[in-house]
Amino acid sequence: MEAKESGEKPKLQLFVKASDDGESIGNCPFSHRLFMILMHKGAPFTLTTVDMKRAPDMLRALAPGTQPPFIVYNDEVKSDINKIEEFLEELFCPPSYPSMTPKHKDTNTAGNDVFHKFSAYIKNQLSSQDSHVENNFLRSLVRLDKYLKTPLPYEEKMNPQLKVSSRKFLDGDQLTLADCNLLPKLHIIKTVCKHYRNFEIPGELMGMRRYLDNATQLKEFQYTCPNDEEIRLSYRSVVRPMKQ
Repeated sequence: MEAKESGEKPKLQLFVKASDDGESIGNCPFSHRLFMILMHKGAPFTLTTVDMKRAPDMLRALAPGTQPPFIVYNDEVKSDINKIEEFLEELFCPPSYPSMTPKHKDTNTAGNDVFHKFSAYIKNQLSSQDSHVENNFLRSLVRLDKYLKTPLPYEEKMNPQLKVSSRKFLDGDQLTLADCNLLPKLHIIKTVCKHYRNFEIPGELMGMRRYLDNATQLKEFQYTCPNDEEIRLSYRSVVRPMKQ
């Protein structure tokens, strides 16, 4: 599948893993992350989904030893996700494109352990460890929720009496690189936990609920998400069935 995001011929191509059907977007938070960045910036690019069941020859010719996601810019292949992110921020910069670099240092590390704790929880094969890994996972969600509810310096400056933040995203009311890293992972967490563990983000975590609600209203998020069935399918082989 190829999707052109601008009327002009782009120099940049984004290659992402295809879903099980071989055409639509597959479940890959790194692919989702880069796709969101390019969508938000309004940058000219083409998107190509790579069917990994048929891809070896194509990948050997285009990008030997490389797995999606990666980009090709002026025939140069770039595959390191963090370096690609930095490259896109430098290439598509103000005044023509929005800067997405967070203004607050702690934004870059907020929620950085959530996906790791989720993976331990959802992939745990020992029933005796269920309580331990679930509690660790919950604590990581609580820490993220606390960050989202804590006013940032600019909010406190505007309102010294403010006790709970009402900002839309991690760093403020504008989407940043940190959101594009975290939101795809939270979407996977929400989808997988609900289906395989009948677990939903606790209602008292109002900061997280606000954050996710704001994200789902963004076209950059909606358009770049893999479908829920694709996410569930990708985890089916690693989740221990729950006892009925």
